[in-house]
Amino acid sequence: MPITEHPLGLTWVADDALQRAAHALAHDGKVWLVDPFEQGDAIERAAALGEVAGVLQLFVAHERDGKAIADRLDAPFFSLPSNVPDAPFDVVDVSLLVWKERALWWPERRGLVVAESIGTAPHLAVGPGPAGVHPLRRGFPPAGPLKALAPEHLLVGHGHPVHGPDATTALQEALHRSRRDIPTLVVKLPGIFRSMQGRR
Repeated sequence: MPITEHPLGLTWVADDALQRAAHALAHDGKVWLVDPFEQGDAIERAAALGEVAGVLQLFVAHERDGKAIADRLDAPFFSLPSNVPDAPFDVVDVSLLVWKERALWWPERRGLVVAESIGTAPHLAVGPGPAGVHPLRRGFPPAGPLKALAPEHLLVGHGHPVHGPDATTALQEALHRSRRDIPTLVVKLPGIFRSMQGRR
C-alpha cells in the first residue's frame, strides 16, 4: 500500500481490486481525513500532519472506516457535508438523483478531491487519459460543477492522484470523453472483471 506525500498532504492507496484511495489534507496545523480506511500506519502518519479537525465521507457508499476513526481520534465526522467549518476548501455538490456525492475544491492550492465520479483506477480510466468517469455516471458526468475548475492536484477515491499540468488535462478529458468512451468501457469490461477477481 503506497503512501505518498504531496503539497495538499498525503494519499494512501490500497492494493485491492478497487484501488481505494484516501487522503489527508493539511493546512495551518490542522488536517482533514477524506474517506479514510485503516491500513498500515496511514492514519498515524496522517494524524502526525496536525490536529485532526474532521473526518469526511464524500460519497454515500464510502462508509469505510471513517466514523470509527473519527471516534478514536475524538474528531468530528462529516457525512456528505454541505460545508466544513474553518477548512481551506469549498464543498462542491456533484450529486445526481440517488447518487449522493460531494467534491472538495481548494482554490489556494488548486486541489480537487473527487471521491467517486472521477477516478484513475483501471475500471474508471478506460480511455487514453489517466482519469475517467465512473461507469454508472458516464451518461451524466458531473461536468456542470467541475468543468470550470483547473486543478494542479487531482485526488480521487479510486486510484492514484494526478499532479501538475496533467491534472487539469486529466479532469477535462475525463469529462469530455465520458460518453465517447462508453464503447471502450464495454469492450474492456470482461478484462476489468477478470483483473478485479484476481486481486480480491
